[in-house]
Amino acid sequence: MIATIRLLGDRALLVDLADLGSVLALRAALTGTRPAGVLDIVPAARTLAVMVDPARLPLDSARTWLEHALDEIAAERGSDAGARDAGDETTVVIDVVYDGDDLAEVEGLTGIPAAEIVRRHTEAAWRVAFGGFAPGFGYLVTDDDWFEVPRRAAPRTVVPEGAVGLAGPFSGVYPRQGPGGWRLIGRTDVPLWRPTDARPALLAPGTRVRFRAVEELSGTARPESDSSPDASVRSSADADLGAETQPGAQAEAGAETPSLTVVSAGMLLLIEDLGRTGSASIGAGRSGALDRGALRLGNRLVGNVEAAAGLEVAFGARLRFERSTWFAVTGARGRLTLNGHPIEPDAALPAAPGDLLELGAAEHGLRYVVALRGGVRAPLTLDSASTDVGARIGPDPLRDGDSIALGTDTAGGIPAVDALTVWSPPDDEVDVHVVPGPRQDWFDAASVADFYDVAWEVTQASNRVGMRLRSRDGVVLRRASTLAAAELPSEPMVPGAIQVPPSGEPTVLLADGPVTGGYPVIAVVADADLDLFAQLRPDQRVRFRHAR
Repeated sequence: MIATIRLLGDRALLVDLADLGSVLALRAALTGTRPAGVLDIVPAARTLAVMVDPARLPLDSARTWLEHALDEIAAERGSDAGARDAGDETTVVIDVVYDGDDLAEVEGLTGIPAAEIVRRHTEAAWRVAFGGFAPGFGYLVTDDDWFEVPRRAAPRTVVPEGAVGLAGPFSGVYPRQGPGGWRLIGRTDVPLWRPTDARPALLAPGTRVRFRAVEELSGTARPESDSSPDASVRSSADADLGAETQPGAQAEAGAETPSLTVVSAGMLLLIEDLGRTGSASIGAGRSGALDRGALRLGNRLVGNVEAAAGLEVAFGARLRFERSTWFAVTGARGRLTLNGHPIEPDAALPAAPGDLLELGAAEHGLRYVVALRGGVRAPLTLDSASTDVGARIGPDPLRDGDSIALGTDTAGGIPAVDALTVWSPPDDEVDVHVVPGPRQDWFDAASVADFYDVAWEVTQASNRVGMRLRSRDGVVLRRASTLAAAELPSEPMVPGAIQVPPSGEPTVLLADGPVTGGYPVIAVVADADLDLFAQLRPDQRVRFRHAR
């Protein structure tokens, strides 16, 4: 099998493959031999990414595992042993009303009558090749008689939830309302994304799918075999969101749970822990605190486990304590007061009922983290309490008047001192270490040199999804002449991936960034430096350095 293994940062590998069939074969081989330390296996159109925890599985070991799987597949193909089956045994039947806005247009593009398009779509045996675009969205492929349809030249700003569409060789169903450029041929009301269920995505990679034409919708996906444990989708109302699904579930019943009230949420007030892993293949990225170091520090200061959920505060907020507890404010620097009296950051402090904590506008850095003894108690979505603003997963952003409950994610008493508290967000130019990206060779030599030489400036177009950079001198990154007009099929992304869109201005994907993308990645931020982007302010400058 022809394949190239590339670095995707310092915690992932990307495999270039010849075609989608090779991707599916490799995914099947890896799924059956997955070693400890592999966090996720994410297939895409012609690539597959393996995300790892380097402390448990070094990248060199992961590369050896990949090479062994590729050799086995090549040997099987050479001996006519047959292709591996990348699917599972679940077949989902989706009822569709074929009255899509683009059905007549597809008829005109293909020369195939609408009735024949519907017949082929319903008789084809579809399979989810990979996910992405949005949580629960699956790219469906078939080996049956099918055709390709180009995307719309001008994407719609709003595509309704449940729309059934075509694009290229793929079919798909939109799991939620949003923009999109696929040709719409029908609609369904089957729930595709239920993140609190045991099977969050109905159309997970490997799932087999058949469409059934109906005149009215019932809202039920019909598995062909009711005996399959994964064949049905439970209502989120069936998910137990009791104590065992909450942070601090190990606490004894009746344990005290201090709480707070949001007096003013400021610009953006979120519940964040260290994020979720293992769900990128179904469209859910890592998310979690942008400044993970600040969250870990705050949790240590108040005697929590490092992964306990805390509050991420953009610019400033006001919180009132309703019960006695301990807290610490880390991350950004600004005026902090408790009942009007100044307090220090990076220190564990007691609060009594009625105390008012005010976090003034950040003067250095951008985001505060408020750690609270026991951690914030919130329902878990895919094993995390984090809010992902890009994918719309997790708790809603907190608003004025909201109540915050606390859990029992403690690791011990309040420590006397923490050795790692001497840090302040930098105000001047920041050096960021990066690993050359898997598509660095898509850019000409001068642009690769510029990427490392230019002092890039943070723009206002920055949030938890990504940070757009620019050059004050108008420098843009240009593709190599042989790839100037090339289109990159969507491939897996990771937090820290630096994409370069047609504008030539790099964008750094952050914790809530998409799990797949179609712009070439020139470099990936080293994981140890990624937290810096949580505190960079507009107009602040960044220089990229080679990671050692």
